[in-house]
Amino acid sequence: MLVLGVDSATQVAGAALINNDLLLAETFFNTRKNHSQRLLPMLVNLLAEAGVELAELDGLAVAIGPASFTGLRIGLATVKGLAHVAQKPLVGVPLLDSLAWNAWEVRGLVCPVINARRQEVYTALYRWQEGELCRLTPYQAVDPAVLLNSLQSYDMPVYFLGDGVAPYLELWQQLGSRARFLPPTGTWPRAAQIAYLGRKRLQAGEADDLIRLKPLYLHPGPVKIKEKETSRYKSCP
Repeated sequence: MLVLGVDSATQVAGAALINNDLLLAETFFNTRKNHSQRLLPMLVNLLAEAGVELAELDGLAVAIGPASFTGLRIGLATVKGLAHVAQKPLVGVPLLDSLAWNAWEVRGLVCPVINARRQEVYTALYRWQEGELCRLTPYQAVDPAVLLNSLQSYDMPVYFLGDGVAPYLELWQQLGSRARFLPPTGTWPRAAQIAYLGRKRLQAGEADDLIRLKPLYLHPGPVKIKEKETSRYKSCP
């Protein structure tokens, strides 16, 4: 299954093309330049370099946030346009899910944190269980100190990643030896993860409505585990 994954939700914008589990091509830029000017040419060039026509795709996947409102709108509008022109299914992928996949098979909690400004971060907590990534909490916009307080109750390592790590590094380090940090290359969002997670939905026969698919906007709230979500993963405490 040929899937094009696109992410322009943060300062890092990227695109990736996969064929089932095989990564065919991936490109990204990590600059402050305008995504609206660079994203579409990047997608066109990626497909051209891979020798794949838009009509050959089996589907598209796009990051839906939470992150920069401007970046999300640019990515969604661009990919929706491509999906409409090519008449291909499109699925949205939460950015936190794709970011958490960078912490492959670690033993402990995975805590992606995206800088939401205003002294807040976007986050969710995850664990690996039998090769599957389990999300333990809802997606949240939360004060970093509140998140730290929640993490204190877990007796296991916590793996931090994302652009919300550096601004609050001293805070996360209060966990002592339980605080683990992925190398810089593991903290960037990757379009390849968007493509892979999108492919899983597409293979299950899922597709989002082009009109109804919206960015994932979050409001501040307490960090807590929802019973309905954790019940899906009974082996994940």
